[in-house]
Amino acid sequence: MRHKLFHASDYQLVRRASLVALLGLLSFTYLTVAFAKLSTSSQHLSARPTVMPRGKILSADGRILAAGSLQQRRYPDGPLAAQVVGFVGTSGGLEGLERSYNDRLQRGEALTLTLDTRIQGAVEEILLEALTRTDAEFASTVVMETRTGKLKALASMPGFDLNSWKQVPPDRWRNRAALDEYEPGSVIKALTVAALLNEGRTSPDTTYDTPMWRRVAGATINDIVAHPDRLSTRQILRYSSNVGMTQLVETVPPEILFRYFRAYGFGQPVKLGLPAGDGLVRDPAGWDPLSQATMSFGQGMTVTTLQLVAAFNVMANGGRYVAPRLVLGGPAKTRTVLGESTATSMREMLHGVIDEGIKTKAVLPGYHAGGKTGTAQVVVDGRYSGKVFSSTFAGFIPADQPLFTVAVMVRGAKREYQGSQLAAPIFRDVTSALLSLYAMRPKIERSPSP
Repeated sequence: MRHKLFHASDYQLVRRASLVALLGLLSFTYLTVAFAKLSTSSQHLSARPTVMPRGKILSADGRILAAGSLQQRRYPDGPLAAQVVGFVGTSGGLEGLERSYNDRLQRGEALTLTLDTRIQGAVEEILLEALTRTDAEFASTVVMETRTGKLKALASMPGFDLNSWKQVPPDRWRNRAALDEYEPGSVIKALTVAALLNEGRTSPDTTYDTPMWRRVAGATINDIVAHPDRLSTRQILRYSSNVGMTQLVETVPPEILFRYFRAYGFGQPVKLGLPAGDGLVRDPAGWDPLSQATMSFGQGMTVTTLQLVAAFNVMANGGRYVAPRLVLGGPAKTRTVLGESTATSMREMLHGVIDEGIKTKAVLPGYHAGGKTGTAQVVVDGRYSGKVFSSTFAGFIPADQPLFTVAVMVRGAKREYQGSQLAAPIFRDVTSALLSLYAMRPKIERSPSP
Protein backbone atom coordinates (compact mmCIF):
# COMPACT_ATOMS: atom_id res chain seq x y z
CA MET A 1 0.00 0.00 0.00
CA ARG A 2 2.70 2.39 0.90
CA HIS A 3 4.35 1.79 -2.38
CA LYS A 4 1.14 2.55 -4.33
CA LEU A 5 0.42 5.70 -2.32
CA PHE A 6 3.93 6.91 -3.09
CA HIS A 7 3.42 6.56 -6.81
CA ALA A 8 -0.05 8.23 -6.78
CA SER A 9 1.28 11.20 -4.89
CA ASP A 10 4.16 11.44 -7.27
CA TYR A 11 1.74 11.28 -10.21
CA GLN A 12 -0.39 14.10 -8.80
CA LEU A 13 2.66 16.27 -8.38
CA VAL A 14 3.64 15.61 -11.97
CA ARG A 15 0.12 16.51 -13.19
CA ARG A 16 0.11 19.74 -11.24
CA ALA A 17 3.53 20.66 -12.54
CA SER A 18 2.41 19.96 -16.12
CA LEU A 19 -0.74 22.02 -15.64
CA VAL A 20 1.25 24.92 -14.28
CA ALA A 21 3.67 24.65 -17.21
CA LEU A 22 0.79 24.57 -19.70
CA LEU A 23 -0.82 27.61 -18.13
CA GLY A 24 2.52 29.41 -18.25
CA LEU A 25 2.98 28.49 -21.88
CA LEU A 26 -0.51 29.72 -22.76
CA SER A 27 0.09 32.96 -20.87
CA PHE A 28 3.40 33.47 -22.65
CA THR A 29 1.78 32.77 -26.02
CA TYR A 30 -1.04 35.22 -25.30
CA LEU A 31 1.37 37.92 -24.23
CA THR A 32 3.56 37.30 -27.29
CA VAL A 33 0.59 37.63 -29.66
CA ALA A 34 -0.65 40.73 -27.84
CA PHE A 35 2.80 42.32 -28.00
CA ALA A 36 3.08 41.47 -31.68
CA LYS A 37 -0.27 43.13 -32.38
CA LEU A 38 0.71 46.18 -30.36
CA SER A 39 4.03 46.39 -32.19
CA THR A 40 2.33 46.09 -35.59
CA SER A 41 -0.21 48.76 -34.63
CA SER A 42 2.58 51.11 -33.54
CA GLN A 43 4.37 50.56 -36.84
CA HIS A 44 1.21 51.46 -38.74
CA LEU A 45 0.79 54.62 -36.67
CA SER A 46 4.38 55.68 -37.22
CA ALA A 47 4.07 55.00 -40.96
CA ARG A 48 1.27 57.55 -41.33
CA PRO A 49 2.58 60.91 -42.60
CA THR A 50 2.70 63.68 -40.03
CA VAL A 51 0.41 66.52 -41.13
CA MET A 52 2.27 69.72 -40.32
CA PRO A 53 0.37 73.01 -40.28
CA ARG A 54 1.43 75.48 -43.00
CA GLY A 55 0.79 79.19 -42.77
CA LYS A 56 -1.92 80.85 -44.84
CA ILE A 57 -1.26 83.48 -47.48
CA LEU A 58 -3.75 86.34 -47.20
CA SER A 59 -4.48 89.48 -49.23
CA ALA A 60 -4.71 92.96 -47.73
CA ASP A 61 -8.50 92.82 -48.06
CA GLY A 62 -8.70 89.59 -46.08
CA ARG A 63 -9.07 87.00 -48.83
CA ILE A 64 -7.38 83.62 -48.37
CA LEU A 65 -5.00 83.03 -51.29
CA ALA A 66 -3.44 79.80 -49.97
CA ALA A 67 -4.35 77.51 -47.07
CA GLY A 68 -4.04 73.95 -45.82
CA SER A 69 -1.14 71.65 -45.04
CA LEU A 70 1.69 70.98 -47.47
CA GLN A 71 0.02 67.70 -48.46
CA GLN A 72 -3.42 69.31 -48.87
CA ARG A 73 -2.58 72.84 -50.03
CA ARG A 74 -5.46 74.63 -51.72
CA TYR A 75 -5.86 77.96 -53.50
CA PRO A 76 -9.44 79.26 -53.14
CA ASP A 77 -9.06 82.00 -55.79
CA GLY A 78 -7.37 79.72 -58.34
CA PRO A 79 -5.81 81.96 -61.01
CA LEU A 80 -5.72 85.18 -58.95
CA ALA A 81 -2.13 86.45 -58.55
CA ALA A 82 -0.96 82.94 -59.44
CA GLN A 83 2.63 83.88 -60.32
CA VAL A 84 2.95 85.85 -57.09
CA VAL A 85 1.48 83.26 -54.72
CA GLY A 86 3.16 80.26 -56.35
CA PHE A 87 2.59 76.62 -55.43
CA VAL A 88 4.04 73.70 -53.48
CA GLY A 89 5.37 70.20 -54.12
CA THR A 90 5.73 67.23 -51.81
CA SER A 91 8.69 68.69 -49.92
CA GLY A 92 7.95 72.43 -49.92
CA GLY A 93 7.29 75.54 -51.99
CA LEU A 94 8.24 75.39 -55.67
CA GLU A 95 7.34 78.82 -57.06
CA GLY A 96 6.38 82.32 -55.93
CA LEU A 97 5.90 83.26 -52.29
CA GLU A 98 5.31 79.61 -51.45
CA ARG A 99 8.98 79.07 -52.29
CA SER A 100 10.52 82.36 -51.12
CA TYR A 101 8.80 82.21 -47.73
CA ASN A 102 8.79 78.42 -47.42
CA ASP A 103 10.54 78.28 -44.03
CA ARG A 104 8.20 80.83 -42.49
CA LEU A 105 5.11 79.15 -43.90
CA GLN A 106 6.35 75.72 -42.80
CA ARG A 107 6.48 77.03 -39.23
CA GLY A 108 2.80 77.81 -39.51
CA GLU A 109 3.24 81.60 -39.78
CA ALA A 110 0.71 83.46 -41.92
CA LEU A 111 1.79 85.84 -44.69
CA THR A 112 -0.33 88.95 -45.33
CA LEU A 113 0.25 90.72 -48.64
CA THR A 114 -0.29 94.30 -49.73
CA LEU A 115 -2.28 93.09 -52.75
CA ASP A 116 -5.95 94.03 -52.97
CA THR A 117 -7.77 91.18 -54.71
CA ARG A 118 -10.34 93.58 -56.14
CA ILE A 119 -7.64 95.56 -57.92
CA GLN A 120 -5.56 92.50 -58.81
CA GLY A 121 -8.60 90.78 -60.31
CA ALA A 122 -9.61 93.85 -62.31
CA VAL A 123 -6.09 94.30 -63.70
CA GLU A 124 -5.85 90.65 -64.74
CA GLU A 125 -9.19 90.87 -66.59
CA ILE A 126 -8.10 94.06 -68.37
CA LEU A 127 -4.80 92.52 -69.46
CA LEU A 128 -6.45 89.32 -70.65
CA GLU A 129 -8.90 91.30 -72.77
CA ALA A 130 -6.04 93.31 -74.29
CA LEU A 131 -4.05 90.16 -75.09
CA THR A 132 -7.07 88.59 -76.75
CA ARG A 133 -7.91 91.72 -78.74
CA THR A 134 -4.40 92.31 -80.09
CA ASP A 135 -3.14 88.72 -80.17
CA ALA A 136 -0.16 89.75 -78.03
CA GLU A 137 2.30 87.32 -76.42
CA PHE A 138 2.12 88.50 -72.81
CA ALA A 139 1.65 91.54 -70.60
CA SER A 140 2.37 92.84 -67.11
CA THR A 141 1.03 95.67 -64.97
CA VAL A 142 1.98 96.97 -61.53
CA VAL A 143 -0.18 99.25 -59.36
CA MET A 144 1.61 100.93 -56.45
CA GLU A 145 0.28 103.14 -53.67
CA THR A 146 2.26 106.33 -54.17
CA ARG A 147 3.14 107.29 -50.60
CA THR A 148 3.64 103.86 -49.04
CA GLY A 149 5.06 101.75 -51.85
CA LYS A 150 2.44 99.07 -51.19
CA LEU A 151 1.76 97.03 -54.31
CA LYS A 152 -1.99 96.78 -54.86
CA ALA A 153 -1.58 94.67 -58.00
CA LEU A 154 1.34 92.73 -59.48
CA ALA A 155 -0.10 91.10 -62.56
CA SER A 156 1.38 88.93 -65.32
CA MET A 157 -0.79 87.50 -68.08
CA PRO A 158 -1.62 84.99 -69.39
CA GLY A 159 -1.96 83.23 -66.05
CA PHE A 160 -2.98 79.80 -64.79
CA ASP A 161 -5.00 78.09 -62.05
CA LEU A 162 -2.82 77.33 -59.03
CA ASN A 163 -4.89 74.22 -58.31
CA SER A 164 -3.89 72.82 -61.73
CA TRP A 165 -0.35 74.14 -62.10
CA LYS A 166 0.98 70.89 -63.57
CA GLN A 167 -1.34 71.22 -66.56
CA VAL A 168 0.20 74.41 -68.01
CA PRO A 169 3.62 75.05 -69.60
CA PRO A 170 6.24 76.42 -67.15
CA ASP A 171 6.44 79.81 -68.89
CA ARG A 172 2.97 80.52 -67.48
CA TRP A 173 4.44 80.30 -63.97
CA ARG A 174 6.81 83.21 -64.69
CA ASN A 175 6.26 86.40 -62.68
CA ARG A 176 6.90 88.63 -65.68
CA ALA A 177 6.11 91.88 -63.87
CA ALA A 178 9.17 91.38 -61.65
CA LEU A 179 11.43 89.26 -63.87
CA ASP A 180 11.11 90.24 -67.54
CA GLU A 181 13.69 92.79 -68.70
CA TYR A 182 13.00 94.85 -71.83
CA GLU A 183 13.93 98.10 -73.56
CA PRO A 184 11.26 100.54 -72.35
CA GLY A 185 11.34 103.08 -75.18
CA SER A 186 10.11 106.66 -74.91
CA VAL A 187 8.63 106.26 -71.44
CA ILE A 188 12.21 106.86 -70.20
CA LYS A 189 12.24 110.37 -71.69
CA ALA A 190 10.35 111.68 -68.67
CA LEU A 191 12.96 110.34 -66.26
CA THR A 192 15.81 111.76 -68.35
CA VAL A 193 14.19 115.19 -68.45
CA ALA A 194 13.58 115.06 -64.69
CA ALA A 195 17.28 114.40 -64.09
CA LEU A 196 18.32 117.33 -66.30
CA LEU A 197 15.80 119.66 -64.66
CA ASN A 198 17.10 118.65 -61.26
CA GLU A 199 20.67 119.38 -62.35
CA GLY A 200 19.70 122.80 -63.73
CA ARG A 201 20.73 121.76 -67.26
CA THR A 202 17.38 122.68 -68.81
CA SER A 203 14.02 124.18 -67.89
CA PRO A 204 10.46 123.41 -69.03
CA ASP A 205 10.49 126.32 -71.47
CA THR A 206 14.05 126.18 -72.82
CA THR A 207 13.86 125.70 -76.62
CA TYR A 208 15.98 123.61 -79.00
CA ASP A 209 16.38 123.10 -82.74
CA THR A 210 14.37 120.00 -83.55
CA PRO A 211 14.30 118.97 -87.22
CA MET A 212 12.47 115.72 -88.00
CA TRP A 213 15.80 113.91 -88.25
CA ARG A 214 19.36 114.46 -87.10
CA ARG A 215 22.73 112.75 -87.50
CA VAL A 216 24.38 111.71 -84.21
CA ALA A 217 27.75 109.99 -84.18
CA GLY A 218 27.26 108.65 -87.70
CA ALA A 219 23.69 107.42 -87.12
CA THR A 220 20.38 108.98 -88.15
CA ILE A 221 17.91 109.73 -85.35
CA ASN A 222 14.33 110.17 -86.57
CA ASP A 223 11.08 111.50 -85.14
CA ILE A 224 7.69 110.00 -85.97
CA VAL A 225 5.14 112.63 -84.90
CA ALA A 226 5.22 115.82 -86.99
CA HIS A 227 6.19 118.90 -84.94
CA PRO A 228 7.62 122.46 -85.24
CA ASP A 229 11.30 123.01 -86.01
CA ARG A 230 11.89 124.37 -82.51
CA LEU A 231 10.52 122.73 -79.39
CA SER A 232 10.68 123.56 -75.70
CA THR A 233 11.55 120.85 -73.20
CA ARG A 234 7.89 120.36 -72.33
CA GLN A 235 7.08 120.09 -76.05
CA ILE A 236 9.85 117.54 -76.54
CA LEU A 237 7.92 115.36 -74.10
CA ARG A 238 4.58 116.29 -75.66
CA TYR A 239 5.70 115.25 -79.18
CA SER A 240 7.98 112.49 -77.86
CA SER A 241 10.84 113.86 -79.94
CA ASN A 242 13.91 111.63 -80.18
CA VAL A 243 15.78 114.46 -81.91
CA GLY A 244 14.91 116.80 -79.06
CA MET A 245 16.23 114.31 -76.51
CA THR A 246 19.56 114.09 -78.32
CA GLN A 247 19.84 117.87 -78.04
CA LEU A 248 19.05 117.75 -74.32
CA VAL A 249 21.75 115.21 -73.40
CA GLU A 250 24.42 116.17 -75.94
CA THR A 251 26.69 117.99 -73.46
CA VAL A 252 25.74 116.12 -70.30
CA PRO A 253 28.53 114.05 -68.68
CA PRO A 254 27.56 110.36 -68.82
CA GLU A 255 28.17 109.95 -65.07
CA ILE A 256 25.27 112.29 -64.30
CA LEU A 257 22.68 110.31 -66.26
CA PHE A 258 24.06 107.03 -64.92
CA ARG A 259 23.78 108.30 -61.34
CA TYR A 260 20.14 109.21 -61.82
CA PHE A 261 19.26 105.97 -63.57
CA ARG A 262 20.73 104.07 -60.63
CA ALA A 263 18.92 106.32 -58.15
CA TYR A 264 15.64 105.53 -59.94
CA GLY A 265 16.40 101.86 -59.22
CA PHE A 266 17.56 100.68 -62.65
CA GLY A 267 20.34 98.12 -62.98
CA GLN A 268 19.56 96.50 -59.63
CA PRO A 269 16.77 94.16 -58.52
CA VAL A 270 13.86 95.38 -56.41
CA LYS A 271 14.10 93.62 -53.04
CA LEU A 272 10.58 92.29 -52.87
CA GLY A 273 10.94 88.85 -51.32
CA LEU A 274 10.56 87.33 -54.78
CA PRO A 275 13.06 86.75 -57.59
CA ALA A 276 13.41 89.97 -59.60
CA GLY A 277 15.31 91.09 -62.68
CA ASP A 278 18.24 93.52 -62.48
CA GLY A 279 17.69 95.33 -65.72
CA LEU A 280 20.72 96.72 -67.53
CA VAL A 281 22.39 100.12 -67.35
CA ARG A 282 25.94 99.87 -68.63
CA ASP A 283 28.87 101.52 -66.89
CA PRO A 284 29.22 105.10 -68.15
CA ALA A 285 32.87 104.50 -68.99
CA GLY A 286 31.64 102.51 -71.97
CA TRP A 287 29.15 105.11 -73.24
CA ASP A 288 29.72 106.93 -76.51
CA PRO A 289 27.68 109.87 -77.87
CA LEU A 290 25.32 107.57 -79.75
CA SER A 291 24.64 105.21 -76.84
CA GLN A 292 24.03 108.17 -74.54
CA ALA A 293 21.62 109.67 -77.06
CA THR A 294 19.65 106.45 -77.48
CA MET A 295 19.54 105.71 -73.74
CA SER A 296 17.96 109.12 -73.20
CA PHE A 297 14.89 107.80 -75.03
CA GLY A 298 14.95 104.27 -73.65
CA GLN A 299 16.99 102.28 -76.13
CA GLY A 300 20.15 100.40 -75.12
CA MET A 301 19.02 99.85 -71.53
CA THR A 302 16.54 97.40 -69.99
CA VAL A 303 14.09 97.58 -67.10
CA THR A 304 11.33 95.50 -65.53
CA THR A 305 7.76 96.70 -65.08
CA LEU A 306 8.32 96.67 -61.32
CA GLN A 307 11.40 98.89 -61.68
CA LEU A 308 9.50 101.21 -64.02
CA VAL A 309 6.61 101.81 -61.63
CA ALA A 310 9.02 102.55 -58.77
CA ALA A 311 11.02 105.00 -60.92
CA PHE A 312 7.95 106.91 -62.11
CA ASN A 313 6.69 106.99 -58.56
CA VAL A 314 9.64 109.25 -57.69
CA MET A 315 7.97 112.08 -59.64
CA ALA A 316 4.56 111.26 -58.16
CA ASN A 317 5.97 111.14 -54.62
CA GLY A 318 7.60 114.56 -54.43
CA GLY A 319 11.02 113.38 -55.60
CA ARG A 320 11.43 110.51 -53.12
CA TYR A 321 11.99 106.90 -54.14
CA VAL A 322 9.93 104.54 -52.02
CA ALA A 323 10.80 100.85 -52.18
CA PRO A 324 7.90 98.69 -53.46
CA ARG A 325 6.41 96.39 -50.81
CA LEU A 326 4.49 93.15 -51.27
CA VAL A 327 4.40 91.72 -47.73
CA LEU A 328 2.98 93.78 -44.86
CA GLY A 329 5.25 94.64 -41.95
CA GLY A 330 7.98 97.17 -41.37
CA PRO A 331 8.28 100.79 -42.53
CA ALA A 332 8.73 101.82 -46.14
CA LYS A 333 12.33 102.47 -47.21
CA THR A 334 12.80 105.79 -49.01
CA ARG A 335 15.53 107.98 -50.46
CA THR A 336 15.58 111.41 -52.09
CA VAL A 337 16.25 111.43 -55.85
CA LEU A 338 14.73 114.70 -57.10
CA GLY A 339 13.98 118.04 -55.52
CA GLU A 340 10.34 118.63 -54.70
CA SER A 341 10.10 121.51 -57.17
CA THR A 342 11.49 119.26 -59.93
CA ALA A 343 8.90 116.61 -59.13
CA THR A 344 6.14 119.22 -59.20
CA SER A 345 7.31 120.49 -62.61
CA MET A 346 7.42 116.95 -63.98
CA ARG A 347 3.88 116.18 -62.79
CA GLU A 348 2.66 119.33 -64.50
CA MET A 349 4.48 118.52 -67.75
CA LEU A 350 3.34 114.89 -67.80
CA HIS A 351 -0.22 116.05 -67.17
CA GLY A 352 0.17 118.16 -70.31
CA VAL A 353 1.54 115.19 -72.27
CA ILE A 354 -1.77 113.40 -71.68
CA ASP A 355 -4.21 116.32 -71.84
CA GLU A 356 -2.67 117.79 -75.01
CA GLY A 357 -1.99 114.50 -76.76
CA ILE A 358 -3.76 111.29 -75.73
CA LYS A 359 -6.31 112.42 -73.17
CA THR A 360 -9.21 110.24 -74.28
CA LYS A 361 -6.94 107.21 -74.63
CA ALA A 362 -5.29 107.49 -71.21
CA VAL A 363 -7.88 108.92 -68.81
CA LEU A 364 -11.62 109.11 -68.22
CA PRO A 365 -13.46 112.43 -68.78
CA GLY A 366 -13.39 114.58 -65.67
CA TYR A 367 -10.18 113.09 -64.32
CA HIS A 368 -6.55 114.07 -64.76
CA ALA A 369 -3.45 111.90 -64.87
CA GLY A 370 0.20 112.31 -65.75
CA GLY A 371 2.22 109.84 -67.76
CA LYS A 372 4.26 108.87 -70.79
CA THR A 373 3.95 106.23 -73.48
CA GLY A 374 6.67 104.13 -75.06
CA THR A 375 6.99 101.84 -78.07
CA ALA A 376 10.21 99.86 -78.52
CA GLN A 377 11.40 97.39 -81.11
CA VAL A 378 12.27 94.01 -79.59
CA VAL A 379 15.62 92.37 -80.33
CA VAL A 380 15.00 89.04 -82.07
CA ASP A 381 17.96 86.84 -83.07
CA GLY A 382 20.38 89.66 -82.32
CA ARG A 383 18.63 92.32 -84.44
CA TYR A 384 15.84 94.82 -83.83
CA SER A 385 12.65 93.35 -85.22
CA GLY A 386 10.34 95.31 -87.47
CA LYS A 387 7.40 93.18 -86.34
CA VAL A 388 7.77 92.61 -82.60
CA PHE A 389 7.30 95.57 -80.23
CA SER A 390 7.00 96.31 -76.53
CA SER A 391 4.24 98.79 -75.73
CA THR A 392 4.65 100.66 -72.46
CA PHE A 393 2.99 103.33 -70.35
CA ALA A 394 3.85 104.68 -66.92
CA GLY A 395 1.89 107.31 -65.03
CA PHE A 396 0.04 108.41 -61.93
CA ILE A 397 -3.41 109.58 -60.87
CA PRO A 398 -4.63 112.17 -59.89
CA ALA A 399 -2.09 114.38 -61.65
CA ASP A 400 -1.80 117.07 -58.97
CA GLN A 401 -1.74 114.88 -55.84
CA PRO A 402 -1.09 111.30 -56.96
CA LEU A 403 -2.49 108.39 -54.97
CA PHE A 404 -1.48 105.58 -57.31
CA THR A 405 1.33 104.98 -59.80
CA VAL A 406 0.83 102.44 -62.59
CA ALA A 407 3.18 100.86 -65.14
CA VAL A 408 2.07 98.75 -68.11
CA MET A 409 3.97 96.59 -70.61
CA VAL A 410 2.58 94.48 -73.48
CA ARG A 411 4.85 92.50 -75.78
CA GLY A 412 4.28 91.23 -79.29
CA ALA A 413 0.86 92.67 -80.11
CA LYS A 414 -0.11 91.89 -83.69
CA ARG A 415 -2.41 94.92 -83.83
CA GLU A 416 -2.51 98.31 -82.09
CA TYR A 417 1.03 97.86 -80.80
CA GLN A 418 1.86 101.55 -80.30
CA GLY A 419 2.03 102.63 -76.66
CA SER A 420 -0.70 105.20 -77.24
CA GLN A 421 -2.95 102.58 -78.86
CA LEU A 422 -2.46 99.74 -76.39
CA ALA A 423 -0.63 100.51 -73.14
CA ALA A 424 -2.30 103.90 -72.55
CA PRO A 425 -5.87 102.50 -72.76
CA ILE A 426 -4.87 99.73 -70.35
CA PHE A 427 -3.70 102.46 -67.96
CA ARG A 428 -7.05 104.21 -68.43
CA ASP A 429 -9.02 101.05 -67.66
CA VAL A 430 -6.88 100.17 -64.64
CA THR A 431 -7.17 103.66 -63.18
CA SER A 432 -10.91 103.60 -63.88
CA ALA A 433 -11.15 100.58 -61.58
CA LEU A 434 -9.18 102.48 -58.94
CA LEU A 435 -11.38 105.55 -59.28
CA SER A 436 -14.48 103.42 -58.84
CA LEU A 437 -13.18 101.38 -55.93
CA TYR A 438 -11.91 104.39 -53.99
CA ALA A 439 -14.85 106.64 -54.98
CA MET A 440 -12.59 109.43 -56.28
CA ARG A 441 -14.67 112.30 -57.56
CA PRO A 442 -14.06 113.88 -60.97
CA LYS A 443 -12.64 117.36 -61.09
CA ILE A 444 -15.30 119.80 -62.23
CA GLU A 445 -14.05 122.01 -65.03
CA ARG A 446 -15.39 125.56 -64.64
CA SER A 447 -15.98 127.64 -67.74
CA PRO A 448 -14.25 131.03 -67.72
CA SER A 449 -16.47 133.96 -66.78
CA PRO A 450 -17.70 136.07 -69.71
